[in-house]
Amino acid sequence: MQKFQLSEYLIISGIGSASGIVFANHSLYIISDNAGFLYQYDLEYDKLLKHQLIENSSENILKIKKPDFESITLKENELHIFGSGSTQNRNKSIIFNIKTQKVQENNFSETYQNIKNSIQISNDELNIEGALFYKEKLYLFQRGNGANAKNGIIIIDDNIKCHTELVEVRLPKIKHVETSFTDAVLVGDKIYFLASAEDTLSTYDDGEVLGSILGCIDIETFKIDFTTQISNSHKFEGLTLYENSESHLEFLLCEDNDTEELETKIYKLIISKK
Repeated sequence: MQKFQLSEYLIISGIGSASGIVFANHSLYIISDNAGFLYQYDLEYDKLLKHQLIENSSENILKIKKPDFESITLKENELHIFGSGSTQNRNKSIIFNIKTQKVQENNFSETYQNIKNSIQISNDELNIEGALFYKEKLYLFQRGNGANAKNGIIIIDDNIKCHTELVEVRLPKIKHVETSFTDAVLVGDKIYFLASAEDTLSTYDDGEVLGSILGCIDIETFKIDFTTQISNSHKFEGLTLYENSESHLEFLLCEDNDTEELETKIYKLIISKK
């Protein structure tokens, strides 16, 4: 059992169904799977800004129409945001430049179709929940909570233009349900990830939340260093590094409360290095 401390860090009004988080330049950048905005919460001035990512953005888009932004990662000065790919409406990729605030929208349908063909899953089983870049490769984290339960890391070479492969990752169960990826972040050569257990075989419909774990994977060998359950009731969906000291790592987490309430709790998770 990894030593950890989990506590509520702050509450942000104006954001619902938080699904991804990045800490950069004294701000928290947060996406919501219900909304078409990128939210920027300035920690120094306690101020919330909204950046429109798609046309006709709103706070609570109908489930059948929402872009379902589930993944956000920082590469140099750009935030890369990805839809889950679980329906045709969820195939967008957005690049947001932190310095210029320029928004670039891309259609990721072809890439997602290539992934489905390569790893042999059906259209409704693709469910991308996390992303990171490492050595000119894009790593996408497939949440294997569908009927075929293909949970793993999809690696795309040459900046999403060439070869695609899947490293399947089996994770511990909470009660009777195997946990599956909900986010990941790179710290050195280690992938720290969140995974949750939800009592459903659908990538579209929500189920009873059974809890969440934190784990660590070596990015070169894909060996799991550890996993530890951090909650038996929260569905944590966003993870970002907040502080890296000699003795511990501090992460900030967000959770998807699966409601239309525009309030988000941010949690601090401290993991001992000893």
